[in-house]
Formats: sequence, structure tokens, C-alpha cells
Amino acid sequence: MEHIDFGQVAKSYAKAREDIPVSLMDSLYVRGIFLDGKKVADIGCGTGSLTRKIAMRKADVTGIDPSKELLQHAVELNKSKNYTIPYLHGTSENTGLDDSQFDIVTVMRAWHWFDREKAIAEMKRVLKAKGTLIVIDSGFLAGSSVVEKTFEVLTKYVSDGLKPAGAKAESSQRINGFPAEWFHEWQSNGFELRDFYKLNYNITFTKDTWVERVESISWLAGLVKDVRNKALKDLTESLSDQETFVIPHECNVCILRLQE
Repeated sequence: MEHIDFGQVAKSYAKAREDIPVSLMDSLYVRGIFLDGKKVADIGCGTGSLTRKIAMRKADVTGIDPSKELLQHAVELNKSKNYTIPYLHGTSENTGLDDSQFDIVTVMRAWHWFDREKAIAEMKRVLKAKGTLIVIDSGFLAGSSVVEKTFEVLTKYVSDGLKPAGAKAESSQRINGFPAEWFHEWQSNGFELRDFYKLNYNITFTKDTWVERVESISWLAGLVKDVRNKALKDLTESLSDQETFVIPHECNVCILRLQE
């Protein structure tokens, strides 16, 4: 599977990936996911957008990511936002965390980049008995004029097309954005599906913040710098100068419980 180096767009990533819906944490709470006092590992944490929200709920949370550049931004945000979250360099397949120490593992917008067989084994290793795995994905929806114009421009620069990221590109069937085979993989490896649901929300962007959001996605993060900059310049010139754009988004959440 292709791996994208998001570290080369770390600055835009840090700004653009704070778009987690306010309703997400409340939706977990009403489903019996209580974070206060729990030990949580946020795998593929990036710049820590979800990690910080978990810390706000008084969990003992650790962030893990393979990108040293993204982790550097997470540490800097620790300082500016008065957090003391530990961030460690590691992968989903080799987190470096101790055995059976975590009540909850969270993964947001990252499962499709993992070696899933090895990642599942690692989640089982670090979770306590009956521990919880929460896999989350979110992103903007097609249909709005801004998104359609963005697709039109980027298609000129992405030679293999605007295909889904990572393992999603290999899947022929998806359920609320999740490849159908993931559910079988989880369940056949001892994770019981406890809940699966969708949240819809809107985010308001200026032209500049929308272009930053686009730069942080895999279609552009995988391009060489000169081509990426040319694509972003083209996109900027193609969009209107209206004050703001309201872009519909969707967040999908899967809650699993380790049965072993």
C-alpha cells in the first residue's frame, strides 16, 4: 500500500485538521464511553486534534504517530494550549506501548493507512481485557459548488485520479465510508461491534482556510512540492472571493469491544 508523507505538509495539516465536530465527544458519552480517568492511546494522532479533545475529558491519553514532523506540531500545540500530553514516535503496528495497559484505543482518519492485520494484533496487545477500540473517519462531502470546483482543478494534477485514500481505494464495497471487509477483520479477530453511526455537520471556510484544508489531504500531500504548489495556486485562482464557504461534512464512528 502507498504511504503518504504528511510531514511535508505539516503546517497546513496542523491548521486544517482541527475540524472535529463538537458532537463527537458527546456522542461517545451517550453511548457509554466515559473518558474521565481512563487510560487512552490515540494511534495515528497526527498533530493531536483528537488527542486534545480526549485530554479535555480528563483521560490519561498518549498520542502515537509515525511522522516526527506532525508530532513536533503536536508538542508545540501542547505548549501553546497548556497541555501535558505525551506524544511518542511509533506506528500502529509497533506502538512501543506496554502490554494490556489501555482502556481505550482511538484511531481517527488513519485506519486506511495501517497494515491492518498487524495493527489489529497491536491493538489487542496494548488493550486491557474487554478494552474498547474506537475507529473514526470524517471528511467533506461532494456536491457543493466549492468541492466540485476543487475536484475539477485537482484532477488535472493527480495523474491516477482522485481515488479514496489508502486501503479505501482497494475496497469494492463501503458502509458509511468504511470498507465492508474491515468489519469482518475486526470481528474475526475478537472485536465485537458495539455501535456504528454517522454524524453530519458543517464547517465554514474562507478561501484561504479551504485551500489549506485541501493541501492537507492525501491527493496533494503525495505530490512533489512544485506540482503541489502549482495545483494550490490554480485552485486559489479558480475559487470565488466570497467571504465564506459552508462545506457539509460527515463523521463515521465505529465502537468495538475486545472479547478476549
